[in-house]
Amino acid sequence: MMRLPRFSYSSPDTPREVVSILAQEGPAAKVVAGGTDLYPNMKRRQVEPAHVVSLRRVQALRGIDWQSDGALRIGPGETLRSIERDSRLKAELPALAAAVESISTPLLRNMGTIGGNLCLDTRCTYVNQSLEWRRAIHNCLKCKGDTCWTAPGSTKCWAVNSSDCVPVMIALGARYTLLGPYGEREIEAEEFYNVDDGREWLTLRPGELLTSILIPPQQGAKSAYLKLRRRGTFDFPVLGVAVRVAEEAGHVARADILLNAVGPAPVRCTEAENALRGAPLEDEQIEAAADLARKRAKPLQNTDFLANWRKKMVPVFVRRALDTLRTAAR
Repeated sequence: MMRLPRFSYSSPDTPREVVSILAQEGPAAKVVAGGTDLYPNMKRRQVEPAHVVSLRRVQALRGIDWQSDGALRIGPGETLRSIERDSRLKAELPALAAAVESISTPLLRNMGTIGGNLCLDTRCTYVNQSLEWRRAIHNCLKCKGDTCWTAPGSTKCWAVNSSDCVPVMIALGARYTLLGPYGEREIEAEEFYNVDDGREWLTLRPGELLTSILIPPQQGAKSAYLKLRRRGTFDFPVLGVAVRVAEEAGHVARADILLNAVGPAPVRCTEAENALRGAPLEDEQIEAAADLARKRAKPLQNTDFLANWRKKMVPVFVRRALDTLRTAAR
């Protein structure tokens, strides 16, 4: 049985109390909400915080609030299960609903939070193992080692972002509010994720806390999310595809295509997006976008399935996702 390491624990009532504790404890502190990611990582000794700050009593971090203009504000402490049950969200934000419903199992969605999924630690075959297993290969860059076993010549960690909700939030144009020792700031979801290294996968500043998620009005835009995994449930994605298309007069005015689980952060397929703009969403445009998306994907052998096969699945899943939007528009 794997046991948690020793740590001190606090359970404050407000976001400012959380930030104050984080400032006091420094890098040795970690926040926990549902614990479905942090505690397993602690048991494997991937992380060993000296102090854990619980968010369970912080009511200000909860809530699913629809604004009068159609925007949606979600508290990061809201459970995945409660988001899954929001009927309006299912109707207006189908990509987010699909992403949430695909996460793990109902039992874990009862505990896990949307904020936890958006901050999910990057994963890799060589780090998500027991302490003894990692010691046998002398650890890796992400955890107490000096070699990336995925790409031994690299100085960069290639652990992948395995969150289902992250690429969807970026596609939907979400914005995050962060509270830190020096006040509050708001950033685009896309800016929150570090594309350069799986060890520092978030652009959080020291002592900062995610306090709010704002999804702007979609104004008729359609969205979809598809996930590739070995089993039909429970598993993390080995490929996630989030797409969003806004049309005007039967032509694509804006397209967003994001790939996930192929690198430390979601990959935006800019050329594929441009191939769709200004034209109707028809077979020729969809095929061109799917092929261009394939060229942007560069998966490595650090998660389930062969990397080459995962790359071949990129155009298949992009095509399927765009076909879903075309069907929904008719």
